[in-house]
Amino acid sequence: MLRPFPYGANYLSLQDTPELHRSLDNKVLFRYSAPAPSNADLLEAYAAERLGAGRALTVPNGTQALRVALMGTRPRVGDPVYIPAVTFVAVAGAVLSCGLVPVLVDADERFGLDASLLPADAERVVVAHMEGTVADLPEGVPYLIEDTAQATGGRHTDGRHAGTVGYAGTFSFHHAKILTSGEGGLVVVRDPAHWDVLRSYTDHGSAREQGKYPGWNPGAFYGENLCANEAVAAVQLQQFRRLDEILSSLERHYALTLEALGERSDVTVVAKRPGDVKTSVRLLLESRQLRDRAMERLEERNLPCWSLDKYLLPEHPVVAGRASLYADGFPWNLADGDDRYAPLSRDGFAATRDRLGRTLCVPLTPELDEAEQILLAKEIAATVASL
Repeated sequence: MLRPFPYGANYLSLQDTPELHRSLDNKVLFRYSAPAPSNADLLEAYAAERLGAGRALTVPNGTQALRVALMGTRPRVGDPVYIPAVTFVAVAGAVLSCGLVPVLVDADERFGLDASLLPADAERVVVAHMEGTVADLPEGVPYLIEDTAQATGGRHTDGRHAGTVGYAGTFSFHHAKILTSGEGGLVVVRDPAHWDVLRSYTDHGSAREQGKYPGWNPGAFYGENLCANEAVAAVQLQQFRRLDEILSSLERHYALTLEALGERSDVTVVAKRPGDVKTSVRLLLESRQLRDRAMERLEERNLPCWSLDKYLLPEHPVVAGRASLYADGFPWNLADGDDRYAPLSRDGFAATRDRLGRTLCVPLTPELDEAEQILLAKEIAATVASL
């Protein structure tokens, strides 16, 4: 009944992708050679309007979206970037690949970055909205980047879309995400001038005109080749048109599952806020042993579940080992002996480590109809009750 990643992948449809058919008919898959407006243009306009963002830019994947957003801040080599201690390692990797140094900031009870730990002069901060949960944002940060890879369509408590409040927001279309094109990413910014810088960086620093060889203005900076693919952009458009349907069905399945779950003193449902994307039901159990037993029982019934332990960056080899392909250890070598790069935690991440060890997530399934979701909710509840 369940698939490992039961979100946008189950909504993919060739019949629902007229832009892809147009690209194949035109035999052009490069955005700047395609007839105007390109699929990438259409995607960027649709995404910006749907999310209430200023401008959107499509890139090959979510990690590159983070890199592009960071490069748009015009950093200095070795600048610290404050990132969540609980997130996917791509955030740290994006920071390091820009020649910057990640500084781990401990999590709050929702596993969002604890803004109270940030220094008053923090210039660059990445906040990750993990597993559908829209994190609280720090105030007064000049370059606040919202990593919205796991929470597309989520909203802050004031109603604004996740990813649209800070300097930039990044999104992912990886296979395991809410919307998918296998791979793919998106950057949104409020300021059109910032968009121009990011767009230029993704096309070798050029000033591009549709259908023409790239040109370079005086003072052009170097960039990379991160241009969009027209076939991928077409699939992403199809996915975005399904976003409301997916979010609505996830909301329904979440409510049905909470209704089915009984009360236990040793199992707590970690309630999500109204603006969170209901990708899963998150449970906090009394002990790690009980959590592990719950996961075994769910897996025995072929019910997918997962822990969040793998997201604890202080224990990830990329961060803990501080290895680098550069012979001199760059950019980790810039942080040696400098207190400004020290991790920010009140207890050495002990409370976060304990909470992660007692947490499990049961994914929800938007493509099922209501009757099927009710049956699945009852099966999940029965499994938890049997512990």
